[in-house]
Amino acid sequence: MKISNIRMNNVERHQYIIKQVNQNGHVSVLDLCEELSVSSVTIRKDLQFLEDTGLVYRTHGGATRQNPYQTDRPVVEKEKIYEDEKISIARAASRLVLANDSIIIGSGTTTQFLAREIMPQGNLTVVTSALNVTLELLKHQNVEVIQLGGSVRRTSSSVTGQYANNILDHFFCSKLFLGVDGIDLDYGISTTNAQEAMLNQKMITVAQQVIVLADFSKFGRKSFGKIVDFSQIDIIISNEIPPAFQELFDSLGIETIIAK
Repeated sequence: MKISNIRMNNVERHQYIIKQVNQNGHVSVLDLCEELSVSSVTIRKDLQFLEDTGLVYRTHGGATRQNPYQTDRPVVEKEKIYEDEKISIARAASRLVLANDSIIIGSGTTTQFLAREIMPQGNLTVVTSALNVTLELLKHQNVEVIQLGGSVRRTSSSVTGQYANNILDHFFCSKLFLGVDGIDLDYGISTTNAQEAMLNQKMITVAQQVIVLADFSKFGRKSFGKIVDFSQIDIIISNEIPPAFQELFDSLGIETIIAK
């Protein structure tokens, strides 16, 4: 819908775009072209200028006020961000752990919360790359923890590398609980570290069911290391899923669980 029959100058267009991004969180090139009666070339130049000045972040087909490129941060810092949301996701995920199950738990703060929430009925075997997950599970007498070995990443308190990959050749588990740093409509799911992404890929090949744990802030973001396309994901648990992502997951037959 056009806002005016009078063409705006550059400064007025920039002010309008910033206002829309601040109000809605995101704008699309197509909508701005229609509303401002200008070409997509003009809008893309506007968005590039605004990104260069640090006012917006460009995304596929538009722009957002939130940085879509997730960067690596220490786990002790990340666990304090959206803590309540992560706990609710972890609780929902823990209900999928069955008696006498054999599961894999990847690294991350949400998976650490999952380890805290697990109250195993019967025996449980857990394979994990995450040292903090192992420490959480040691309190249970009926949980056998298999800690993968390799080079330790201090930021994630987890191991990576070929040794960890090779150990996984000897296991097959019913479920993989995977924490991620980014979920992008085109790029798929990703993490900030390439070695971590490779280990996650290996975990997927030895799990019957792949369950992604992600709070709302992970959607619309991408990180350096791509893990996999959505085609290999079975369940996504989040506290909130944007409509465009929900529509895609429904079309792919991916089960979604909204944690309350």
